[in-house]
Amino acid sequence: MSRGIGGSTAERELSELRPWPNPAPAIGPAERAERLAAAQRLMDGIGAEALIVGAGVSLRYFAGVGWGATERLVAMLLPRQGAPVMVCPRFELGSLQAALAIEAEVVLWEEHESPYELAGRVLADLGAASLAIDPALPFFAYDGLRLAAPDLAFVSGAPVIDGCRMIKSPAELALMSQAKAMTLEAHRRAARILREGITTGEVRRFIDSAHRAMGADNGSSFCAVQFGTASAYPHGLPGEQRLAKGDIVLIDTGCQVQGYNSDITRTYVFGEPTAEQRRVWDTEKRAQAAAFAAVKPGVPCEEIDRVARAVLAEAGFGPDYELPGLPHRTGHGIGLSIHEAPYLVRGDRTPLQPGMCFSNEPMIVIPDAFGVRLEDHFHVTETGAAWFTEPQPSLEQPFPERN
Repeated sequence: MSRGIGGSTAERELSELRPWPNPAPAIGPAERAERLAAAQRLMDGIGAEALIVGAGVSLRYFAGVGWGATERLVAMLLPRQGAPVMVCPRFELGSLQAALAIEAEVVLWEEHESPYELAGRVLADLGAASLAIDPALPFFAYDGLRLAAPDLAFVSGAPVIDGCRMIKSPAELALMSQAKAMTLEAHRRAARILREGITTGEVRRFIDSAHRAMGADNGSSFCAVQFGTASAYPHGLPGEQRLAKGDIVLIDTGCQVQGYNSDITRTYVFGEPTAEQRRVWDTEKRAQAAAFAAVKPGVPCEEIDRVARAVLAEAGFGPDYELPGLPHRTGHGIGLSIHEAPYLVRGDRTPLQPGMCFSNEPMIVIPDAFGVRLEDHFHVTETGAAWFTEPQPSLEQPFPERN
């Protein structure tokens, strides 16, 4: 049996877990003020006189309000100059005030009133003739604004919001480092509870409990556990599987710390690997390492995808998205969203910049047999890239030795 696989129980592993020591500090007021100022600078570049940010992760990013979008408009209106204005249902005022992490005027609407007409009046008072739209704003909200303020010119707010969020600060990197370290520990302990006949559901529930025990926001933010042929499907198959000797084990999971995400995948074998499993795993390892080595400031995002695919093609996989091979992009940005811009994929020519954060996961799929995905995350530095978590050392050793 590979090192660190099996030999323990869920009860034993959970009993040893404690809340994370020395948790990363929260995002402070000065950083949020700088985010708003950066957004205003970027608005000037696209000719927008105001920006609307709806409930969701971008509102959390700018204002600290971690609410999800509903049918009721909750939004921040940010003028190109001056202080932001929050639009909120009156009955939610107390909850908004408790969550709001910036100085902002608050304007309120009652249930029978149109929040879009209210927002239109605010924008008129601000003298805004053009409005940048949060790309995650629901269409019904955009449509309500369009009908309520027909003289407004609308532009995409993606260059503003993505332009701010894609570059992570040291405080953001610290929160993400904690989330990823917690998930790697959950992975390590999940491997120890494996036994013949265990179900994927048992492993998922254990990982959720492990994340909770360490202090993740809400347990696992997601968890995919795939045994055997199910691992040949990038996002798995419905239903439960039971673990058998010789099965590939592919576990992809993550958590959140103050909203910031982890997303780590490990692939190993329960029992003795076959020669083909070893060949594919070794190729995956080389592709992941090549992608990491290619990272430099100024390099286009798509180049990292090209480098990983070149390693796979040399080993006989692909080409492009053909199977057996890599059916999806090499990596995605990550932060408050688990998948966010920019992306390591052909066609994304965004130059890499220090502070950008990405997954590195050039998965290999062998149809009707198995899949191998090694997924770790890195952030771009002034000279190259730095891992958040140490990649899997080998097929037989899923996790680094502890010091």
